[in-house]
Amino acid sequence: MENDYPTEAELRRIREWRVDKKSMFDFLGYIKSLWWCAERGFVCKGKKVLKLELHTGGWSGNEDIIHALKENKSHFWFFYWQKSVRGGHYYFRIPLF
Repeated sequence: MENDYPTEAELRRIREWRVDKKSMFDFLGYIKSLWWCAERGFVCKGKKVLKLELHTGGWSGNEDIIHALKENKSHFWFFYWQKSVRGGHYYFRIPLF
């Protein structure tokens, strides 16, 4: 990260990460490590089904991460995205069974 913004290399890693059930926690941990203000904007709950909430807070670095998630080669967005709410709020449902 540079000045709290993810670098192009970090965004590329998100886009190219091969997400599967085994690597999901590592993937989410990586995203959380890059997320600005993660204590308020990154919420992940659940055991058999993870409910992930990403709130950008208007921070362009977080918006860059959202765009990288949309372009993920494993189709993270396609499989897990549930809804987006105006103002930078994104909700995902990730079954782990």
